[in-house]
Amino acid sequence: MVSAMSVDESDERPAAPLPSPSPSQVRRRAYEAVHAVLSDDHNYERGVEEAWAVARATLAEFGAVGLAAVAVELSLQVASVLERIAAEQGIAAVDLAEVWFVD
Repeated sequence: MVSAMSVDESDERPAAPLPSPSPSQVRRRAYEAVHAVLSDDHNYERGVEEAWAVARATLAEFGAVGLAAVAVELSLQVASVLERIAAEQGIAAVDLAEVWFVD
């Protein structure tokens, strides 16, 4: 007689889904990443490492969806700043973005 549990079945349960971050948590993580880079004028590498730490913490806590939400928030904030600077200089924001992001 075969038991109800076959040999191939596992006792492991699927991992619970990670929570989605709230808008305030997304903004906070975006701020933390930017602050990490800006906070130490004398050690750029340490600031970049801190930003990576924020990204890893976001991924661990909220998964890829949370990390993507932070990336979108950062994009929105950068776009807003570029629009303000471009307006002051009398140029299109998209043209300013091209200048900022060209290698």
